[in-house]
Amino acid sequence: MGPSGLIYALLLAACCCCRRAAGVPGEAEPPEPELVEAEVGGTALLKCGPSHSPGNFSQVDWFSVHKEKPTLIFRVRKGQGQSEPGEYQQRLSLQDRGTTLVLSHITPHDERIFLCQAKRPQSHEHRIQLRVYKAPEEPTIQVNALGISVSSKEPEEVATCVGRNGYPVPQVIWYKNGHSLKEEKNRVHIQSSQIVESSGLYTLESVLKAQLVKEDKDARFYCELNYRLPSGNHMKESREVNVQVFYPAEKVWLEVEPMGALKEGDRVEIRCLADGNPPPHFTISKQNLGTKEMEEMTPEDNGALVLESAQKEHSGLYQCQGLDLETMASLLSDPQELLVNYVSAVRVSPAAPESPEGGSLTLTCEAESNQAVEFQWLREKTGQVLEKGSVLQFHNLKREAGGGYRCMASVPSVPGLNRTQLVHVAVLGSPWMTSRERKMWVRENEVLNLSCEASGHPRPSISWSVAGTAQEQDQDPQGVLSVLNVLVTPELLRTGAECVASNSLGRNTTTIFLELASSRSTGLGTSTASPSVRANGTSTEKKLPEPESKGVAIVAVTVCVLVLAVLGASLYFFYKKGKLPCGRSGKQEITLPPSRKSEFVVEVKSDKLPEEMGLLQGSSGDQRAPGDQVGGSSCGQRLTQLQGSRAAGADGSRVPEH
Repeated sequence: MGPSGLIYALLLAACCCCRRAAGVPGEAEPPEPELVEAEVGGTALLKCGPSHSPGNFSQVDWFSVHKEKPTLIFRVRKGQGQSEPGEYQQRLSLQDRGTTLVLSHITPHDERIFLCQAKRPQSHEHRIQLRVYKAPEEPTIQVNALGISVSSKEPEEVATCVGRNGYPVPQVIWYKNGHSLKEEKNRVHIQSSQIVESSGLYTLESVLKAQLVKEDKDARFYCELNYRLPSGNHMKESREVNVQVFYPAEKVWLEVEPMGALKEGDRVEIRCLADGNPPPHFTISKQNLGTKEMEEMTPEDNGALVLESAQKEHSGLYQCQGLDLETMASLLSDPQELLVNYVSAVRVSPAAPESPEGGSLTLTCEAESNQAVEFQWLREKTGQVLEKGSVLQFHNLKREAGGGYRCMASVPSVPGLNRTQLVHVAVLGSPWMTSRERKMWVRENEVLNLSCEASGHPRPSISWSVAGTAQEQDQDPQGVLSVLNVLVTPELLRTGAECVASNSLGRNTTTIFLELASSRSTGLGTSTASPSVRANGTSTEKKLPEPESKGVAIVAVTVCVLVLAVLGASLYFFYKKGKLPCGRSGKQEITLPPSRKSEFVVEVKSDKLPEEMGLLQGSSGDQRAPGDQVGGSSCGQRLTQLQGSRAAGADGSRVPEH
């Protein structure tokens, strides 16, 4: 500010003071300043006069009034502005032909009165009150982590609310369960304070103190900040918090988990509970059935007694006792009965049932329970329900009936409560084997395992006709499997191996024939494996897979056709020569030399009618005499001691007759 401006400001201030001191009559008090609102960081428009009055001032001076001390901050001369050195030098500019001063980057320190003095064309003075606002940050709330006891005689700190960086200081309101709290002597006290930051903004801290009761254990507390902006009134709320309230217990009770019907084997938890915080120290007692007195048990730290696998002995009356360590008051719960439902071990009689094949047998099942019991019988290997009831009867026992049977005793009113007992029925008989014989394809000089399985009661033992290392394995109480480790030798190929199963009631055998695998593809001379012959009609033997060869089948069919053709030609030849007495009253015999007496006798019979015997009637189809015909019966054609293919030699000579 220049010397002339400084002198002018001092004279103006002195004149104002003299007027106020002298109380010059007829002069009114200065009007209220015009109110202009702006937010921190924003821009304020300062007009030199009311907004509706025209302004065309060629000389204007702007002053900042702080603590009633005006300071020149800006000059306007003929529409041109110039800032005075100081805090506003870089933030002021002109607008609207010099009648409006623009203040930018507003801070809380700018909240003051700005004075405008115009000299030309006429003297004029106008004051502006600038109000600055800043919304606080979201309020934070911190609850008392130590908790509050209802026995406290004075209000205790519940929570602290903090609102940062607002301007001016916001107003705080506390709420409990949605209802605002007000100061109440010896009940509610709200203590607030604020801190001025270097930026001029305020940080508000408010502490709520209250005397709480037991019902406040679930109360929700929060704070609300109310503040103003140029746009109007606003508010922000904190999150809700709950403070821990300590109060003595008034009641103790007992709970059992799981709820509902219990059964043996369940995991049962007997828990003591109380309506105090913190909970009292608990002890659990169980009534002695003999003395009828309650005997103390040792619960876990949380006041629970855990039965990992409940038994019927755990049934009885239980009671909880709670001891408040602060008041030393003791509380007892009402006695509660614990019932563990059970089913005793299942007993089957006879314990080792046996009967000869074709006989009868009766099995009886028994079990005890504190509830109604139902019985049923199941076949062990299939799970099939055979009978509902405690008795299972067998009539005309067969070997297949031997094996395991399970009796199940269950309690329908308690789901999952059941016990079972397995019993094996033995059918007396000689050993029973899968097959009488079977064939195996092997390679010479290889080591292989021969297996043989047998069952029976008494349990059979197995022996082998060849030397080797044998191992036996129990298949079930009546069955045994023997595995023989042998070396394939020419002798073993020739004789095979015989497995013999025997017990006190008899014996049975299975013969295993061995053939070289190389002979399976040597042509017509190969012998294929015949189906296994069953040793017992109720068992089946798996057939060994045979190689299939279309070429071998075609050759076999061709050979069969040729053999039939030769046989037919021979029969026709003998028939034409009269050596075949078909349909004649007598029989003729073809005599062979003594050396051929051991040849096979071939007898050909046919059930065909005479008109179907075209092959034996010749190619011309002429009819023979009635005495030479079969006459509606079969033609019994006998060739006694027929020589075969060499009977009609290469020279076509006939065999002499007798």
